[in-house]
Amino acid sequence: MSEVDYADVQGLVRFGYGRLTSASYALVRVKNVAAAKAWLRAASVTSAVEQKPPPKTALNIAFTAPGLEKLGVPESVIAGFSHEFRGGMAQESRSRQLGDVGDNAPSKWFWGGYGREPHAVIMFFGEPDQFDSFVQTTKGSSWSDAFEEMTWLGTSNLDGNEPFSFADGISQPQIDWEQQRRTPCTQLQYTNITALGEFLLGYRNEYGKFTDRPLLEPDATSTDLPSAGEAPAKKDLGRNGTYLVMRQLEQDVRKFWQFLYEQAGGNLADAAQLGAKMVGRTLAGDPLAPTQDEPIPGVDPKSAQQNQFTYESDPAGAHCPFGAHIRRANPRNTDFPEQHLSALRKLIIMLGFGPKRFYDDLTSSVRFHRILRRGREYGSELSPEEALQPGPPNESPRGLHFICLNPNISRQFEFLQNAWIMNTKFSGLTGESDPLLGNRGSLPGCPVTSAFTMPEDGGLRRRVCGLPQFITLRGGAYFFLPSLRALRYFAGAPNG
Repeated sequence: MSEVDYADVQGLVRFGYGRLTSASYALVRVKNVAAAKAWLRAASVTSAVEQKPPPKTALNIAFTAPGLEKLGVPESVIAGFSHEFRGGMAQESRSRQLGDVGDNAPSKWFWGGYGREPHAVIMFFGEPDQFDSFVQTTKGSSWSDAFEEMTWLGTSNLDGNEPFSFADGISQPQIDWEQQRRTPCTQLQYTNITALGEFLLGYRNEYGKFTDRPLLEPDATSTDLPSAGEAPAKKDLGRNGTYLVMRQLEQDVRKFWQFLYEQAGGNLADAAQLGAKMVGRTLAGDPLAPTQDEPIPGVDPKSAQQNQFTYESDPAGAHCPFGAHIRRANPRNTDFPEQHLSALRKLIIMLGFGPKRFYDDLTSSVRFHRILRRGREYGSELSPEEALQPGPPNESPRGLHFICLNPNISRQFEFLQNAWIMNTKFSGLTGESDPLLGNRGSLPGCPVTSAFTMPEDGGLRRRVCGLPQFITLRGGAYFFLPSLRALRYFAGAPNG
């Protein structure tokens, strides 16, 4: 194992830039290849090197597969990237898999659909008083020659809340930057620590393997790239890079709170309680599932009140319903359904013996499907009380620019989206998808997808029906966030 070269990693991976409260994402297409390469070579992209004091601005860049092709990256090199990245998010078969149908279909997107694919996303971050001048200075005089601007996606600072008013960004995996985690392994207890290779290419993942990526024969164009860990004779174009998934999620805040208010019989406190059941956390971010005294590896003691829990103490979903958003997005499980194992049972499991019932599990082990979230909200703040009032005509939209980082789009983002978020049979449920992100359209074998079930301790479960679609997808794309060395390779890659 080699140490991470933080100077080669884009800073978004390590820091997220939460302290830089102003941000904007420029979705661009390459207008002039030579001018675009020159601009990229001159761009001061922010690395993951820790600075004291921290920088007041930051710049990161990612490319789509059509963008790399436009820059002249050889087809043989692009072929080494993942099938999902090359095919794109708007591919018809993938749209069905992700639940991007009906109002969420790519044909209705503002950007990212057929004929509207960006070549790159150029991400600007900064402190409010520095931001505008930073953007203009960074663009410089050659920007308009190099790029055609498709759209600028602005962001908002909602003080840690997402537009529905729930605290956001609370739970993130702890990355094993020092590569101390031994993989492969059998995980008998839940941990929040995740192998570095689950977030950066070129390092071992939770399987103890290297994720596939472009490995090049050494030549004059690739001399600056590092050698591949599993194939030292090859140059590693993927190392210290990762895939960036971006989705523009427009949230209908008024519809959300008005629906809850109606279901609660006109009581706002009860409406907030119902909303908390759907989310899995209170408005303040406290989990509905009971927290535990025993520390969980990778959970910061400072956040124990909001993150030191699993669902072991809530097996019936009476506290946090099985279909709640956070329970779908991160089931917090282990490799096996049994939680408290004797030494003999552990030995039997690890040796691969015992009746098959010891290995049955309805939900795949979460450690193979973690993502690193780096999204930001957009639009103005609207409190629950304000959301109950009629909105003005042509009200400006609100929502989330969802961004996540993962080296394996299929096993991480797409699995989470398909098997957990959109799955109407998640954890033995029926007729319901994620109460927030779910698409309410009928599916083959499941004509109803608009229910939400809340079990009760010692009583009948409550089932809310007729959930409308609260969130609509307005755009999306798969990008590659390269290392700084790979970025220089792209900026100097020959045409054709």
